[in-house]
Amino acid sequence: MPEPVIRTAGLVKVFGRGERQVRALDGIDLQVELGAVTCLLGHNGSGKTTLVRILTTRTRPTEGLAMVAGHDVVAEPDAVRRALAVTAQETTLDARLSGRENLGVLARLWGLAPRAAARRADQLLEEYDLAEAAARPVSTWSGGMRRRLDLAASLIGSPHLLVLDEPTTGLDPESRTTIWRSIEALARDGTSVLLTTQYLDEADRLADHAVVLRQGRVVADESPTRLKRRIGRRLVLQGVGAGLDRVQAALAPVGVTEVAEPASAPEAAGADVTGRDGSRFIARVLDDRLTLPVLLDALNGSGLTVSDIGLQEPTLDEAYLALMGEQHD
Repeated sequence: MPEPVIRTAGLVKVFGRGERQVRALDGIDLQVELGAVTCLLGHNGSGKTTLVRILTTRTRPTEGLAMVAGHDVVAEPDAVRRALAVTAQETTLDARLSGRENLGVLARLWGLAPRAAARRADQLLEEYDLAEAAARPVSTWSGGMRRRLDLAASLIGSPHLLVLDEPTTGLDPESRTTIWRSIEALARDGTSVLLTTQYLDEADRLADHAVVLRQGRVVADESPTRLKRRIGRRLVLQGVGAGLDRVQAALAPVGVTEVAEPASAPEAAGADVTGRDGSRFIARVLDDRLTLPVLLDALNGSGLTVSDIGLQEPTLDEAYLALMGEQHD
């Protein structure tokens, strides 16, 4: 098996001393495979920034191991820097220079000869649909164009790992979608991506794995799909000619036990509390094998009919908030 692009074991980072000591990371064990898109999620202060700073050699860990592309971040920092690229939330490009000049300068800093640097710049400008604006100062470019240029600049050295810090903050929906497509294309081509984001719809679309941090610890490391399965789907029944007890009794044999009227339904199930009339119920369905026909058969077998039935998938926002609530409890 190839070496994971990121591997940490028992990673700890402590800031300060004595009573002011803060344990920013508290034993992080993490593994990211080649070609995967991994999203770091967590509240402010969860340890995301500290973890990224260690992986990019800007901060030394207090304890534990951190490897990037097979290189130790403490013992081999130069090799780690050659293996990765970082796109910060704020652009670091020179707005006075043109897009072509920015990429050309960076390519020369990577050690490319002048002609090779020019070819690499033009290749990336074409790939990211920036060729028409290449000769214009970056100060005249839109926010979405600048973000794409940031991505292009990060790829000059063909890194094994691309670290993206809030790549779509402040962008309009069209620009966000363009950036998403670029990230997806990078992953298909074999570049590993580590992404920090506050947009859970972004993580849901892009991530192969979502790593959720809380108080310096990993509380979840799985695909967004599996994370959403933790809270299950929402079954909505409308126009049921029976009370809560009969609905609960009808659904219990197929394993659906969390049934409630909307006003008293669990928050994690995403209850809609409007229009309560005694004939509307919601339930949480944790078993993926349960389909609408199976659920309808269970209701009809108990002599119940409904005027409307729906089975709704949870969002990653709902799953994340439920997970944070569980950890808090």
